[in-house]
Amino acid sequence: MSETTQDHGQDSSAALRSSSLRVTKQRSAVLDAVWDHPHADTETVINSVRERLPSVSHQAVYDSLHTLTEVGLVRCIQPSGSVARYERRIGDNHHHLVCRSCNLIVDVDCTIGQAPCLTPSHDSGFIVEQAEITFWGLCPECAGSESGPTDSDLSPAV
Repeated sequence: MSETTQDHGQDSSAALRSSSLRVTKQRSAVLDAVWDHPHADTETVINSVRERLPSVSHQAVYDSLHTLTEVGLVRCIQPSGSVARYERRIGDNHHHLVCRSCNLIVDVDCTIGQAPCLTPSHDSGFIVEQAEITFWGLCPECAGSESGPTDSDLSPAV
């Protein structure tokens, strides 16, 4: 086991305990997988966990993801048209850039003020706690490829 994985394991155990969750091999492995693969889909998490725990079931991983999301140790995002993705970057109000071509997801820090960094024009009586913004476009690799859309494809119609 690599030093990085061992460090994640210690961090994962502490995180589970601080959330009043029982420390299990499955939960620790799922937390480590999400840490090692930011914005991972469920299949990526399952494959990563199976590197440590070959006999873990799909259901055990799904259950762990659900529990970890519920207690706030993992954040679930689901950009339009995408499967659920998981990340361990929690507790801040960051946003995401999503490539329309290859589906790469990149974190973007909130650029204005404290969370939430956007104020709705009308809050309808809600107490706003978080704003989720997804910026869509093309990553540098896709924008530079021949198969990516041209500038005229991205321009609004006149």
